Amino acid sequence: MQEEVEQKTFNIVVSTTKLTARTILNAGRAAIQQYQAKMAGGKQSVRMLLRQNRGVSSVEIDKTNIKGFERYAKKYGIDYAIRKDSSEMPPRYLVFFKAPDAEAFHAAFKEYSASLLSKTKRPSVLEKLHELVQAAAELPGKVRHKQEERGL
Repeated sequence: MQEEVEQKTFNIVVSTTKLTARTILNAGRAAIQQYQAKMAGGKQSVRMLLRQNRGVSSVEIDKTNIKGFERYAKKYGIDYAIRKDSSEMPPRYLVFFKAPDAEAFHAAFKEYSASLLSKTKRPSVLEKLHELVQAAAELPGKVRHKQEERGL
């Protein structure tokens, strides 16, 4: 119960000679930044993830569509960090995540890989468009013969 109260409330202590609206605003901004740093979730730096002391695991991703994976990580509420290893020619990405999130991470990664497979099986919209253009060109169209008649 005490932990819930501590998470929902916080105190701001400001030491100043003259209390102005600007001072209060700056103190509020500093408190919000501290709160967000304490409750950091989602995408983080590798350093911040390692500071949490919960054990970090990593997975290598070869695809360059890393934004697609981030969408699924947010959906499952996973704390993760991504580091690009550019030493190899096709860039590879290392995704670090906390060990307690392993089940959620595997579920998100499974859904991400399934979406990649379904994208490769889908026909290209441009290919369909070119086929339809060719089919439309083969159809007989209305042909009008305009003849001008001049009267006397």
